[in-house]
Amino acid sequence: MVEKIKALCEQRGVTIYRLEHDTGIGNGVVAKWKTCSPRVGTLKKVADYFGVSVDELLTDAPPDNPK
Repeated sequence: MVEKIKALCEQRGVTIYRLEHDTGIGNGVVAKWKTCSPRVGTLKKVADYFGVSVDELLTDAPPDNPK
């Protein structure tokens, strides 16, 4: 999931830090998802930010065309 989020950030030209700041989820939170699961509400914020579904964030497939 973290790799998917990184790929979406690259496609959008934003950093992980900018994503965390814009969504209000806190600095370093996305990196922690490598070892622990995010809260559903927090994951929904990230999905909404990129215009994708939560399911798409959770799959291993590369990101398509985010809105």
